[in-house]
Amino acid sequence: MATTGHDMRLLPGSTLRSLPIALLRARESIMSRFRPVLAAHGLTEQQWRVIRILDEHGALDASHLARLAFILSPSLTRILAFLEREGLIHRTTDPHDRRRTLLGLTPRGTAKIHAVAPDSARIYRLIEERFGHDRTEALLDLLNQLAEQAD
Repeated sequence: MATTGHDMRLLPGSTLRSLPIALLRARESIMSRFRPVLAAHGLTEQQWRVIRILDEHGALDASHLARLAFILSPSLTRILAFLEREGLIHRTTDPHDRRRTLLGLTPRGTAKIHAVAPDSARIYRLIEERFGHDRTEALLDLLNQLAEQAD
């Protein structure tokens, strides 16, 4: 029997039962519905994630924003430059620590959130109609529990 240097018996089951691959498949299935909507509004999924987090949490420093958005700092730097050029975010000095810079939404950024929100809500409704509200809520609970266990 030929070998590639790896003992395949060490790997658990098929890729259909691989948790990382299943999570990626599910993510791609969901995001493929959102990407066209975001593109129609001139946003990438990462840019949308950043402005949604700023909308939800208010002004944040870049390192906290990177953690919440699951975006590496070099990528976040490019995203922030774009969002700032587009007038969707602004930088201010933290009034409690003048060495820190905070990022926040501009009125134009808030307007962008409101422009995308109806399309986003429509997609969420479709997902819940197909998958079920209770199953969607249970899945979110399980995924959050899984993420907490990984920390």
